[in-house]
Amino acid sequence: MTGTDEAPLQVVVADDDVLLREGLASLLTRSGFDVIGQAGDADSLMTMVRKEPPRLAIIDIRMPPTHSAEGLDAALQIRRELPDVAMLLLSAHVEVEHALELLDGGRGIGYLLKSRVTDVAEFVDTVSRVAEGASIIDPALIQELVSARRRTDPLEALSAREREVLILMTEGLSNAGIGRRLWITEGTVEKHVRNILSKLDLAETPDDHRRVRAVITYLDATS
Repeated sequence: MTGTDEAPLQVVVADDDVLLREGLASLLTRSGFDVIGQAGDADSLMTMVRKEPPRLAIIDIRMPPTHSAEGLDAALQIRRELPDVAMLLLSAHVEVEHALELLDGGRGIGYLLKSRVTDVAEFVDTVSRVAEGASIIDPALIQELVSARRRTDPLEALSAREREVLILMTEGLSNAGIGRRLWITEGTVEKHVRNILSKLDLAETPDDHRRVRAVITYLDATS
């Protein structure tokens, strides 16, 4: 896996679980990434990233000393100081507020449950896509957001098919990818996307990340 034609994509891995951290580092190295550092806490991560910014940082949300949101805080600080560093957050549980806080920060952001790190090919693909600027959100988080919406439902105007397309949009899929998943043409997906943006009163844009941010922000505002 390469960041350019000459050099492999550089990654740092931050997780206090040494077995998981070493396992991810080994998996990424075997898959062609250049793991330039590992950290077991947020302070070590910040020191490492400031010294040699990677293309992507894989960060556990909960790290020492309190195991609350040190990883998230570090990710937010990295985004402020080094906005070109992409980040993939890992969490053992669905943490809606934490995820939304970071997802509002720009391109190249991912949120994945640790339980999803079971299919090597899928995980490597996720890492590559986030590093290239995509926004990828765990489907469990999307389901949590949809379930949490209150009586005033911004999605009420959407058809069942439009809801399916919306969920796949928030997973970061392109129109072509959504079409393949739902067995419909890309043109049909484009029509559904236009309808969704119109019904939710959101500006239409071809940028996949902005679509994800708009949908997540809207869901969050009504939850």
